Amino acid sequence: MDTAYSAPPEIGRVQQLALIVGVVGLVLLGVGFFVHHEQAFRSYLLGYVFWIGISLGCLAILMLQHLTGGAWGLVIRRVLESATRTIPLMLLLFVPLALGLTSLYEWTHAANPGDTVLKHKQAYLNIPFFLGRAAIYFAIWLGLAYFLNKWSREQDRTADRSFSKRMQKISGPGLALFILTVTFASVDWVMSLDPHWFSTIFGLLFVAAWGVSCFSFVIAVMALLVNRKPMAGVVAPVHFHDLGKLLLALVMLWAYFNFSQYLIIWSGNIPEETRWFIYRTTGGWGWLAIAVIIFHFGLPFLLLLSRDLKRNASRLAIVAGVVLLMRLVDLFWLIAPRPIGETPATSYSQFHISWMDFAAPIGMGGLWLWFFIWQLKKRPLLPFNDPQLEETIEFGRQHGGH
Repeated sequence: MDTAYSAPPEIGRVQQLALIVGVVGLVLLGVGFFVHHEQAFRSYLLGYVFWIGISLGCLAILMLQHLTGGAWGLVIRRVLESATRTIPLMLLLFVPLALGLTSLYEWTHAANPGDTVLKHKQAYLNIPFFLGRAAIYFAIWLGLAYFLNKWSREQDRTADRSFSKRMQKISGPGLALFILTVTFASVDWVMSLDPHWFSTIFGLLFVAAWGVSCFSFVIAVMALLVNRKPMAGVVAPVHFHDLGKLLLALVMLWAYFNFSQYLIIWSGNIPEETRWFIYRTTGGWGWLAIAVIIFHFGLPFLLLLSRDLKRNASRLAIVAGVVLLMRLVDLFWLIAPRPIGETPATSYSQFHISWMDFAAPIGMGGLWLWFFIWQLKKRPLLPFNDPQLEETIEFGRQHGGH
């Protein structure tokens, strides 16, 4: 049964290519550490936040699927589970970030005696507490991924339906813990790059954004698998239609959170808050902001309204690919600008793109994809003992399946 539902052999070539690209990209980034180590750590953080966003977004959507059910989630469950099993890799890749804290974060240095903001935040922003919080985040994420994958595998082996109930029971509190940990992680890893600035909605932005990353990635993978066994006999246009609708919903939610943050800060007009946006909406950063608005929200929103596009796997995958690329651009817009000085009145660095901003995401992405495909090949692509599988296949056939 495992062999009948195993991944197609063609995916092995993609795995080999990903490993080659990953090694080359990381070697180039290693060279960059000797050229400009501060820029290298900044670029590394960019790539890290992007790829762990896919891993954690898939963890959230996996728990959501266990809670709600539905054919859309059953056909992508193995992809989601394989992505969650990359979290141990991301834990390993967190080590260079832990070693580069002093190069990334202003608050790791001795505070200016006149900087009252950093003095008040020292109880939270200090290296031991930062690393301790990161350990808690990973412990929760790894624990959730471990039990969800273990019980799913046991259900395949035994056909015991009680495992479905176990996965459902853990997913409710698991989602609550996920939102809390992602909120704190986004504040620690990204917002504290400028410790003088703050936003109370920043964590929810990342919850929505990593959900967008998950669906964009999953749609691209499913488009690659849909015409190959075993997915060719199961996945139907109606499943892509559902995935497209969910991607549209999350793109809208991401845009809503971003607009809400901007509107609240603009209407408050507090210098400590507005300066963060001022420097990101002028010069080259401003053009980048416009590109994010158009290609992360405007264009995908209009295209995903089309029913025909959402039911076409290849066209939907192109839209998902654009959105996934813009996720990286959006993170660059958040991470790359550097505050200059140690006071709230300080300015930001001018617009600049380093070659390491390409090498880091590509290199880390190649390694992540190699590990992901390795995990995908270890288990059947379909949960063949899930009680909803037959209903899912029949549902696809009734709505224009193969």
